[in-house]
Amino acid sequence: MPVWSSDRPRLLRVLLALCAVTAFFATATPARAAEGTPVTQAAYLADRLRENPVHVTDQLPREIPRSTAPDFARLAKKTGVPTYVLVLPSQSSTDGKQLLGAVHDRLGRDGVFVLVDESGITEATAYGLRVPADAALTVTRYELPYDAGPLRSLERFVDVIAQGGRKAMARAEAAREKYRDDEPADTYIGPSDRKNQSFVTGALLTGVPLTILLVAGYAGRRRRRSGAGRRVPRWVVPGAAVATAAALALTAPVVFDQTRSSAAEPPTPADLSARVDRVAAGLKKDPVYADPESPRVLDSRQLDRLHDRIRDFRRSDGGGPVHVALVPQTPASESAGDSWLFAAAVHAESRRDGLYVVADPDDGTIDVYNYGLRIDADRLSFDLPDSVTFGDDRADEADDHLLGERLDTLMTFLDKAPRTDRPDFESTPAAAPKADEHTLPPLFATDFWPGLFVGAFAALLLSGVVAGVMSSAGRLLRRRDPAPEPTDRLPFTAPTEPSASYLRRTAYTELTTLISEFTNPDDRTRAWDHLDAAMLLVDGDPDRARAAGTDPATLVTVIVLARAGRAALADDADDLRHDLCCGVNPLHGPAVSRHHVRVSAQGNSRRLLPVCEPCRDTAIAEPGGIPGRLLRLPDPSLGNSRVPYYDATDGPLTAVPHGIARLIDKVRETAGVH
Repeated sequence: MPVWSSDRPRLLRVLLALCAVTAFFATATPARAAEGTPVTQAAYLADRLRENPVHVTDQLPREIPRSTAPDFARLAKKTGVPTYVLVLPSQSSTDGKQLLGAVHDRLGRDGVFVLVDESGITEATAYGLRVPADAALTVTRYELPYDAGPLRSLERFVDVIAQGGRKAMARAEAAREKYRDDEPADTYIGPSDRKNQSFVTGALLTGVPLTILLVAGYAGRRRRRSGAGRRVPRWVVPGAAVATAAALALTAPVVFDQTRSSAAEPPTPADLSARVDRVAAGLKKDPVYADPESPRVLDSRQLDRLHDRIRDFRRSDGGGPVHVALVPQTPASESAGDSWLFAAAVHAESRRDGLYVVADPDDGTIDVYNYGLRIDADRLSFDLPDSVTFGDDRADEADDHLLGERLDTLMTFLDKAPRTDRPDFESTPAAAPKADEHTLPPLFATDFWPGLFVGAFAALLLSGVVAGVMSSAGRLLRRRDPAPEPTDRLPFTAPTEPSASYLRRTAYTELTTLISEFTNPDDRTRAWDHLDAAMLLVDGDPDRARAAGTDPATLVTVIVLARAGRAALADDADDLRHDLCCGVNPLHGPAVSRHHVRVSAQGNSRRLLPVCEPCRDTAIAEPGGIPGRLLRLPDPSLGNSRVPYYDATDGPLTAVPHGIARLIDKVRETAGVH
């Protein structure tokens, strides 16, 4: 008892000390564990939605700037029910419906949960509400083109929600049926499309007016060479070319009116710096920053080991700080997916030297950049194994890309990396693309200028082709329809099936020639009868002979009378040649005799007709050749078919076999003149 009494105060002090130590470890250890445990993706997003029902990531400023959050909020309110919108980068390893379910469970609120990425709405689910979210999602996916954009996608989603269940289901079924095999056309064009538009505009702006000038000029020269007068004033063709160029210049911007290649709004400077500021601030607190919006790729054990390896490397000879950013690198980010540019921006913002490791939790790539440590930057770039930088087959198949294992291998590589005499720094990366790269260049720029030259060349080429075609066609027509020439005697050659243009030209030429040669009608009574009859056929106006629509039989009659009249002017002898015309083809000229000729290739039908000398010789030597020499004219009752001239009309031309005098009388009878 005395011993116990004397030692009692000492024992009490020992017991109190043990209790204090036990209490310290009992409180300190759980706190450290809680501090080191990472917050899950769903929990972080639930906290954001608890603060604001619309969360727009800061990782997509080039496609969905955070400054557009009020627009998403305005659309979300139009549903009339609690609506929570998450705008996140697309994540290949995350199931959208599963993520929304986890966020809903942690948020503890019912409503419509919508997941949006760069392309539009990717998933939508209603919890605790009778809302046609599935139908609205179907309509959005089928009705809108791929490049419609997130805001327009949410707008269409909200409109369908507002229609109610029955109408929304019917609309979804109709959209699925309509666009099952084909999707709507894109709303926007790309820079290459704009270059094509500029090229076409330039080519048309020079090609069309220049073609008008060249072709019209060539046609005018051909007309003048043929002796025809000018039909239009000189200023008409240049005026038409200038008017066409002006119309094209004014119309092109209306037709090609696109100004942007995407629905994305231009980001603000704050949008472009938000993520870099967030990551830099996070790395100041912890050398390992895991993006809270992305799936977790490092568990607590891997995270603790990485912290230990970083601490040991920092204390090693020639080592230093290591900053690890587990952040996705997307084309829509401020650095346009360039991890080098991202690391440089974070280093500039944090103002802390060291090794910056950028590990992408989405595609699994790892990049290392040196800012101020005594390690060769080129060695980090070229000697780092591909299994660390890109991973292997096992890493590709794993959801976490084995980033924990590969980062541990990276730290081993850094421990063994040879040191240099002085600190090394990365060079400055190339600047990121401009913030608003979705603005299309002006229409009258880029390939517009080459288009001008190509259009001019095409106009020259086309006009040359047109000139060649017109020249060839003219030669062909001249071969088929001999050009009318004023004759002193009735010619013995003429086409068997003359075209309307040939008959008009010939009739006008022969009639005007007869008029010009006719000087004294009192002394030329016989020729006057021919002229008078021919003028009756054209109502006293020679220009009617070349007017379109004049009956071919009438034109042939005018030609026969005019040629017979000119023959009478040249020779007053009253013989058979001046009174009879070839009945096989009146255009052959005067007849020399009458002869029974075969007028049909089938059978042995014959007619007694006056014939010219060549037709008489043919009738004697080759009777079957006469049907091929008969003048054939279009029969109005048979369309384009041609028949012998005496069957194609019941007018004065049928009197040709009976002589010119009978033909004149027939014309006068038809005109009612006696």
